[in-house]
Amino acid sequence: MSQEEQIARAVHSILQAVGDDPKREGLRLTPQRVARAYGELLDGIGKDPEEPLSTVFEEETRNGLVILKAIPFFSMCEHHLLPFYGRADIGYVPNGRVAGASKLARALDILAHRLQLQERLFASLADAIYHALSPRGVGVAVSAEHLCMIVRGVKRPGSAVVTTAYRGDFPQEEFLALVQRG
Repeated sequence: MSQEEQIARAVHSILQAVGDDPKREGLRLTPQRVARAYGELLDGIGKDPEEPLSTVFEEETRNGLVILKAIPFFSMCEHHLLPFYGRADIGYVPNGRVAGASKLARALDILAHRLQLQERLFASLADAIYHALSPRGVGVAVSAEHLCMIVRGVKRPGSAVVTTAYRGDFPQEEFLALVQRG
């Protein structure tokens, strides 16, 4: 049985368990739709986030920051299987090698498209960049809203979880000042 068929079967069981009829018109194709959605939402499982970062440009060594700001992302909370989403800021100080901006966003997507914790997601992203590019330092700052905090439990819409991760010799204060500018 394929992964998609397994997920569809499980969703069918969930629909029955909550007391609804999976055969009714509005739900008849829901198990298949959810299975396809999970396939997209979790397509980073088993992929290497350093792979997109393997395409680099050799550049003169310089001390300046390279920053990619306000990258939208979404991920799935491993505790409740609900989405969390927000914006990430990524910065690094090159040490002779730079990556294209889209490569940083692709590395983020690979890690985000897994069942995750926000703290682990961005620590892993900082590690991947630090390992793949060997920069002098890396910084990642993130603000995200978690549906598990909005639609259940404490029910606090508008609240955000902010995390940072730094590796190496990184100018944290300069980075945070620059990403907070409009």
